[in-house]
Amino acid sequence: MIKKVFLGLGLLFLAAQFIRPAKNISVAADTADIGTKYAVPPDVKRVLQKACYDCHSNRTRYPWYAEIQPVGWWLAKHVKDGKQHLNFSEFATYSSKRTADKLDQISDEVSQQAMPLPSYKWGHREARLTASEMKMLTDWADALHDEIAPD
Repeated sequence: MIKKVFLGLGLLFLAAQFIRPAKNISVAADTADIGTKYAVPPDVKRVLQKACYDCHSNRTRYPWYAEIQPVGWWLAKHVKDGKQHLNFSEFATYSSKRTADKLDQISDEVSQQAMPLPSYKWGHREARLTASEMKMLTDWADALHDEIAPD
């Protein structure tokens, strides 16, 4: 009985490997990327790319384990959800109000160390932000917010 259960589970796992989610890898130019409309210093851009863009842009860098299901499905949902909240590849299309709100959220999430998510940092050591990187991001987001929506 136990052998049949394990055999069945093994066959399900094997079959799942053939059901692959779509990848978030755009080949088109990012004409609406945040940097096309707003000033993003090179240091800030580097930090955004290493810690944010995998889930919050149209260009995800997938780790090897994304090829193993159901991990690939979980990552695909995670990226889809992340892009719904914030997409740096489409940031230039946001209204001024939405842009200001997103910049506030970036500042809050980074300063509270809620982003990047702990589960993301576990698999991506480079995404662990130093105190100076967090300050750089929050200072940039706050300054850009004030430029777009002065009080």
